[in-house]
Amino acid sequence: MFTREKIEALEEKNLAPYAMKSKFTAGRKHEEPQCAHRTCYQRDRDRIVHSEAFRKLEYKTQVFVIFEGDYYRTRLTHTIEVAQIARSIGRSLQLNEDLIEAIALAHDLGHSPFGHAGESALNLLMEGVGGFNHNFHSFEIVTEIEKRYPCFNGLNLSQEVLIGILKHETDYDDKGDVEEYRNIGPTFEANVVDVADGLAYLSHDIDDGMTSGCIAKEDLIESELWHNAASKIESTLEKNNIEMFKYQIVRALIDMQIKDMLVYSNEKLEEVGFKSSDEVKDYNLKKMKNVIIGYSPEMKMQRDFLQKLVNEKLYGHYRVERMTSKASRILNDLFEVYKKNPKQLPYDVYPRDRIYSEAETRKIICNHIALMTDRFALDEHKKLFNPYQKV
Repeated sequence: MFTREKIEALEEKNLAPYAMKSKFTAGRKHEEPQCAHRTCYQRDRDRIVHSEAFRKLEYKTQVFVIFEGDYYRTRLTHTIEVAQIARSIGRSLQLNEDLIEAIALAHDLGHSPFGHAGESALNLLMEGVGGFNHNFHSFEIVTEIEKRYPCFNGLNLSQEVLIGILKHETDYDDKGDVEEYRNIGPTFEANVVDVADGLAYLSHDIDDGMTSGCIAKEDLIESELWHNAASKIESTLEKNNIEMFKYQIVRALIDMQIKDMLVYSNEKLEEVGFKSSDEVKDYNLKKMKNVIIGYSPEMKMQRDFLQKLVNEKLYGHYRVERMTSKASRILNDLFEVYKKNPKQLPYDVYPRDRIYSEAETRKIICNHIALMTDRFALDEHKKLFNPYQKV
């Protein structure tokens, strides 16, 4: 039977020197007895999966709002895909898969309803009082908002997971900041989640975009990366088998990007020759732009161009623009009606035992809205604005 000690010994034997070993964790804010059969990161992963915020991801938008159809990705399916891709990458680079999985499963916990449209709307509404950053909100969820233990708020996750959540950074994500962890860099495991998130976004936006009809094959033909992927599969498919082409093109795109990233990252890792995870944290803190876990310059250029096309064709499509505008209106309406009379908020959200400043009230309202699912936000809007809807 595998005990925690045996798993930690296997990590010492099989993981690279620069990997974050479980037994060397900086620990948790609130001291707890160690688990007999799980490492600290396996325990973190389990806590995240059983959290309320994780379950809510099923009903939060990726690009297409849930009522647009059952096929499209939600935050939950995107999160699962990121975790799968990240673990595959981590295994090849001899990194700690359990730490990778914990960060990946938690990286989008703080997303508001209606995807990036909702985040942009809340950020504007919170202008002047701190704005809204979904990485920071994810951090707040796992350190304060989730209440599942009698002796502390939050999930009491390991420091490396918290920093991976807080400092998650992609084209879609700006890292958050808190004083306590300002001078501690992320691990390579956190870097792998960053790469996997961007990879999943690009490839799966293409999938959902083609399914919706917002993107056609012809829209992306200018991309060298798209052309190279299509050349590997198109001759084996019937010309009219669009569905099979879509599945295979996404598969080819993911495969090409991962292969390039593994070769490039392995070369960089051999060059730098880190001997410990502490060296990695220091390096990532000081030289975040000198990428080690990432793509070759050629692949990065090809990805950036394809991403630009996808953004123009998908996010600029009139249907997506309509969904974005609708989402902004709904969240603006909710925010303003709550701000005008906060006593409309539930008692557990807005306790009546004290007087709040305007900034505190806005923060309470923002957190309440950010925790909503798409469906809950739509229902709440009906209750507050439709005179025939029961409150």
